[in-house]
Amino acid sequence: MSTEPLSRRAGRMPRFERRVLYGSLCVAAPAGAALLAMALWPEPTLRWLLPLAALAATALAMRWQYRRVVFPLYTLGGLLEALREGDYSLRGVQGGVLGDVVYDINALAERLQKERLEFEESAHLLGKTLAALDSAVLVFDERLRLRLVNPAGLRLLDAERHRLFGLSAAELGLAGLLEGPAAQVLAHAFPGRSGRFEVRHAALRSGGRGGQLLVINDVGRVLREEERAAWQRLLRVLGHEVNNSLAPIQSMAGTLATLAAREPLPADWREDFRGGLEVIGNRAGALARFLAGYSTLARLPPPHRAEVDVPALLGKVARLPLSAKPAPGAKGARPDRQVMLEEGEPLRILADADQLEQALINLLRNAVEAASAQVRLRWRRESGRALIEVEDDGPGPPPSDNLFVPFFTTKPGGSGIGLALARQIAEGHDGGVALTARADGEPGALACLWLPLPAADPL
Repeated sequence: MSTEPLSRRAGRMPRFERRVLYGSLCVAAPAGAALLAMALWPEPTLRWLLPLAALAATALAMRWQYRRVVFPLYTLGGLLEALREGDYSLRGVQGGVLGDVVYDINALAERLQKERLEFEESAHLLGKTLAALDSAVLVFDERLRLRLVNPAGLRLLDAERHRLFGLSAAELGLAGLLEGPAAQVLAHAFPGRSGRFEVRHAALRSGGRGGQLLVINDVGRVLREEERAAWQRLLRVLGHEVNNSLAPIQSMAGTLATLAAREPLPADWREDFRGGLEVIGNRAGALARFLAGYSTLARLPPPHRAEVDVPALLGKVARLPLSAKPAPGAKGARPDRQVMLEEGEPLRILADADQLEQALINLLRNAVEAASAQVRLRWRRESGRALIEVEDDGPGPPPSDNLFVPFFTTKPGGSGIGLALARQIAEGHDGGVALTARADGEPGALACLWLPLPAADPL
């Protein structure tokens, strides 16, 4: 149903205009009646009485018409004054003499009230968002004077809000940041904090006037928090493994000390000492290998990129003897699993051949240890990347999100280094590694290593 006033939909003259027209006719009616009476009864007495009566009636009609016209306009002026003052709650009666105009004013007031509510909600949300940000946000006007700053900016400038507003960027020591590149990372000393910061600025425009937005993010603090979390994870792993090795060493050393203090020594003391020292040696060796694994991950150098023929490298890796470890409870080594190299298109990449070979050996060794019969090795190009896939027919990847976490392993006697090192090598080449179940529904796992293709590669 249309909300347009009935008079507009019907095409009739608005009520206020009809009221003015009919009222004007009423004002003119006494004079017309007097003229008609004088023309019909031309008596001398009527010549004086009729004009006076007509004048009095016209004056009363004029006053009546004045009130009918002016008072609705006063009401309309009050509504407009309320809108001008920002009070959008007042509404006029649409059925009055100015029904059409009041309808438009009511619609305008309703729209302005809705827009102001949306603006206040948006401003409240913006204020809450700015207050929750760790980044300092500052807004300057066209004269580069501060007009808006969030709590993080106050902490960075180490000042109260009322002391900062109206100060120029130069007075705040921020003019150089607004004149520099639009995005940069630099070391800077602010009144509230110093360190490395990411600085971004952009032009703003509001109310036909220009301005500048400045965002400052403390990247040094984020890096320190990440570094602290990494150290905590490292210490937890090291502490766990070192305690696992030192506890039996300490226990065995105490047992041997007690045995050595006995008088006389038991007849089999040599065998006990030999066994205890062997346990101590084995645990010390395991601890040394564990720490060497950490050193391998920590000392991985940056890749020395050169052109690598992928098919030739994979053929070399596939020919390496990768004997499977004996299964739990079995004796001796399991027979070598055959690595089948599938043919593919010629493919060259820029990579460190030695590191890439080491990563592929780790992936192939895991596949050989898991496979029951055969391991497939293939390569292809896809979406600007070189993909190398290692597929086995074993039980599939274990259900864990920690497969690439250093020293996490699900295999008895495993080091937990192979997958972590493979991923670190791939990411050093701007690539990655993934280990998933086979997509064809057959049992087994699929390890995929991808590296970017050279930009000049025509294919």
